[in-house]
Amino acid sequence: MLPSVDEILDGALGFAVPLTMTFRRTRVRKGLLLRGPVGWGEFAPFPEYGADESARWLAAAIEAAWIGWPDAVRDEVPVNAIVPAVGAGEARRLVHASGCATVKVKVAEPGQSLDDDVARVAAVREALGPDGSIRVDANGAWTSGEAATALDALGQFDLEYVEQPCAALVECAALRRVIDVRVAIDEGLRKAGDPHRVIGLLEAADILILKTPPLGGVCPALAIAQTYGLPCVVSSALDTSVGLAAGLALAASLPEIPYACGLGSGRLLVDDVSSDRLLPENGRLRVRRATPDTQAAVAMPREEMAAWRQRLTAAYASLTEPGAT
Repeated sequence: MLPSVDEILDGALGFAVPLTMTFRRTRVRKGLLLRGPVGWGEFAPFPEYGADESARWLAAAIEAAWIGWPDAVRDEVPVNAIVPAVGAGEARRLVHASGCATVKVKVAEPGQSLDDDVARVAAVREALGPDGSIRVDANGAWTSGEAATALDALGQFDLEYVEQPCAALVECAALRRVIDVRVAIDEGLRKAGDPHRVIGLLEAADILILKTPPLGGVCPALAIAQTYGLPCVVSSALDTSVGLAAGLALAASLPEIPYACGLGSGRLLVDDVSSDRLLPENGRLRVRRATPDTQAAVAMPREEMAAWRQRLTAAYASLTEPGAT
């Protein structure tokens, strides 16, 4: 049985953590930390998400704090560095500072050109060297024609895969038939009404991106991986260390992780809610939980805390409705 909404909100902590740079058009990551009998969970759906979509994020937080996760089959996971839509010089700096052998590069940023993307990826390849792996993420911003043109230009840098090149799976499938780069699907899976029954996914994807909050938690994400049988990359949702622990639990539970995981995003936070931050060392993360502490946590203003409690209450109502995800 689910805990009551009053039980969930009892002792909830709000956080507002600044980012090192603009990411997803924001400079501050906000949400609630929820304490349950087995640990802490994080409820931090992005501002544009309504109650139905946020309900999955709440389910993941409840799983983390009240239910727990499957046993791990490994005690550490490889992770990639993240290079947002920055200039070439900053891209080089981020790669050198990361210590990772795999880098995910954001492309197709609104207001930027393909030349900007080429310069950024070229800088990453230069900093990473010939043996490192580069993956690019377009967040569904291209048409299939634009994606083919862009990937023809970016292909010289030996891409590991392209993540969500087009918003529509039918376009991703069409693109996949004419390019030599693997296609990974993120939004096309996690934004589906039923992630277990996504029409056209197997035609569009070589790889699945699994994020625990929007998929409802570790166990639901594991079940989705089993449904499709494709290689998976576990990635974060710009989480604090409390939320990253859930992603680590998922990566530690998968039978295989053939690709580095996108769980090195703790470096995008200026502060964190725990002094025991989940930051990669030599491109790897040790599987563990993080506990919030008052020294590291950046508190949320009271009026915002009230608004977040309302968001959680609405998500809870959506989660507990008959037929809810």
